[in-house]
Amino acid sequence: MSAVSETMVREFFELHGFFVRQQRKYVALNPTQDEEIDFYIYNPAAVVQPTAGPDGAAPAKPELPFILSAADLAGIPRAVVAVRPWHNETFGPSVFHHNPEIFRFAESATAASVGRVFGAHEPVRKILVLSMLPLNNPAREQSVQLLKAGGIDAVIQFSAILKDLLAYTEEDRSYQKSDVLQVIRILKTYDYLKEPQLELFRPARKKSPAPKRPGKSAAADTGLPKD
Repeated sequence: MSAVSETMVREFFELHGFFVRQQRKYVALNPTQDEEIDFYIYNPAAVVQPTAGPDGAAPAKPELPFILSAADLAGIPRAVVAVRPWHNETFGPSVFHHNPEIFRFAESATAASVGRVFGAHEPVRKILVLSMLPLNNPAREQSVQLLKAGGIDAVIQFSAILKDLLAYTEEDRSYQKSDVLQVIRILKTYDYLKEPQLELFRPARKKSPAPKRPGKSAAADTGLPKD
């Protein structure tokens, strides 16, 4: 499942113009901090920030929401990404307390390790891709605060990734170079996937009138007395 999820994440970032470098092709039995990073992503179309200000200080990162949508990606020039495809799990406070390894990739994204890929003095965001955060506000806010305290700059929920891939995939195109997009296209072709925004405004189907039984008049069918 992790390989499928990582492929979806890669398609998502490539769809939005990112160059994606996978950290490794093997599964580490005891991954080091550096191996917790799944992808390095670089967006050449993003607005390039100066490497340093007049006083030599590193530039401030542009303000973005902590929970990212597809529309927010244009403001990210480069980032390290960790994918945690626990699709049956809601990432509430208890999950983070019992699984501290979730934060290891943020700890490993040091200037030295990231500099080997992006070069020195380049601001890099640390993005965690997870299944979903809690829906209720207290638990959701606690989760966000724990993630920020763990050094994570932003999260992307899988629902945003799937929604974007579904909207992008067209039925009349053959995606032979992408297994993920081709499967989505086939499911759409056979009406196993519906566009939710279209279904919302589609009028309800009218029921066809019941056929009249032979030998009875319309009055008899309605239960009204005959004249």
